[in-house]
Amino acid sequence: MAKVTPKVAVSVVFVSSMFISILDTTVVNVALPGIARSFGVPAGGIGAVVTGYLVSLAVVIPASGWLADRFGYRRIFLVALGFFTLASALCGLAQNEGQLIAFRVLQGLGGGMMTPVGFALLLREYPPAERLRANQILMVPTALAPACGPVVGGLLTDTVGWRWVFFVNVPIGLAAFLFGLLTLPDHRGRKTGRFDFAGFVLAGAGFSGVMYALSEGSILGWGSPGVLVPAVGGLVLLALLVRVESSRPDPMLRLSLYGDRLFRRTSSSSVLSTAGFMGVLFLVPFTLQEGREMSALQAGLCTFPEAIGVMIGSRRVTGLYRRLGPRRLMAGSLALVALLIPVAGMAPIPVLPVVMFAIGYVMAHVFGAVTAAAFATVSAELTAQASALFNAMRQLGAALGVAAAATVVALLARSGSYEWAFAAAGGFSLLGALLALRIPDEDAVSTMAAPEAGKSEEAAPA
Repeated sequence: MAKVTPKVAVSVVFVSSMFISILDTTVVNVALPGIARSFGVPAGGIGAVVTGYLVSLAVVIPASGWLADRFGYRRIFLVALGFFTLASALCGLAQNEGQLIAFRVLQGLGGGMMTPVGFALLLREYPPAERLRANQILMVPTALAPACGPVVGGLLTDTVGWRWVFFVNVPIGLAAFLFGLLTLPDHRGRKTGRFDFAGFVLAGAGFSGVMYALSEGSILGWGSPGVLVPAVGGLVLLALLVRVESSRPDPMLRLSLYGDRLFRRTSSSSVLSTAGFMGVLFLVPFTLQEGREMSALQAGLCTFPEAIGVMIGSRRVTGLYRRLGPRRLMAGSLALVALLIPVAGMAPIPVLPVVMFAIGYVMAHVFGAVTAAAFATVSAELTAQASALFNAMRQLGAALGVAAAATVVALLARSGSYEWAFAAAGGFSLLGALLALRIPDEDAVSTMAAPEAGKSEEAAPA
């Protein structure tokens, strides 16, 4: 049996684990009515199954960088993957609403560590000149999982029952865990000091408060105490976190990374592009079901061409990136996406899959530029810390995009017109394009060069 190279090992485990983690954030939404009927609770009262997962994600992501540096990337990633897989099985076995919510919280804790640490592993194995190739690997779970969510969720719920929405994670998770246990390389980052308990509490409570408010605002109302209190409290705690962490020699979150202008500007643009992208992925299946009375499966199939567009587009990024650099590629692509998203809201059914394919194809160039450029000037020792910051902000961006879209839909519910919601999602992309105009191409020169001879041909699965 041929020896598995570190690049191949990380690629296989990353794609498998990230796929089930990202899929889990969308596939459950389709199953919520069936879960509510199974437990005999109102459909509106089962939302904690989703929010519990999102809040626990937000709690643990900030600590993931410190844990990876302290105990090793491989060990923490495998612990997180094992935790996520076990919690998925427990979710499928839950006998009441309380058990399911508790197991979803545990699942979120595993997913919250798995995503940033897995991303850091990928970055450590692929140096700056090879990050464009790493992007092709990253696109597999990033593109396929959100688009597959409505399709897989609807199919499983309608055929074998909602419990299989969770059970489907188990064989994939187990296979990825065993393969990773045998093949994954290990990395350690900087030397860590004592656990920053104050930073952990402030970051976890602050991020989770904001995430909860974003996920519930359109449902409970933005002016309700149940939303205002966690939102304001979360923002206050995050402001206090900045002050506390800036004065510590060994903080939980190394906010000094935002002093790196390439990392700061690229990741800031990425937050807004994620908001727009997740907004349209929420809006298309929702409006097709609510406004055009399609089934969840039909709506998912209309959305799915986006994933095909991303997959094909990711194969075309390399040449453009090396000629144009991240600034022009990101700004131009996001400006085009800002135009395409409102078109998706008005397109007739036969045309909609073509528009979704185009959105995915163009967004692939944004994802590729971000993957290649954002971490170009971050040292290897700080990769886990940078990945934790990057993924925390990306989660907030995703929640912001969905919350804004859902809020506009709720405000215009009586009219049955969704064009303004699509325009809001497009607005995030436009703002991302404007921020991208400030990305310094000269700082990303190392990612724009071709890999060294002899290294570029090393195979990695895509």
